[in-house]
Amino acid sequence: MQGALANLGHKLARNTIANILKRHGIAPAPERSRRTTWKDFLRRHLDQIVATDFFTVEVWTCTGLQRFIVLFFMDLSTRRVELGGIAACANGLWMSQIARNLTRQGLRPGLRPGLRP
Repeated sequence: MQGALANLGHKLARNTIANILKRHGIAPAPERSRRTTWKDFLRRHLDQIVATDFFTVEVWTCTGLQRFIVLFFMDLSTRRVELGGIAACANGLWMSQIARNLTRQGLRPGLRPGLRP
């Protein structure tokens, strides 16, 4: 956790992190990273993981062949796929709007915060 925070520009001592975890009822476990396999981690957190990706679709329009970029999300626990957005030109503004929409929906596409399908 200390390394991840350092990557984000936050420098905290190991004891500070341990105290924060303890304050929130999470026991520090330095051996967790050495004993938990990636497969175990995914299995334990499957209901909280959403995958995302892009693909392109070419469509004939009045002006000719046009390529659209499609953003989609998949809830890994249910394998439910949600459309995030379609754009002829994906840029930072478009992605920022998608992020705002998802944040309002509790980071779960198509769902209100706190609800499960």
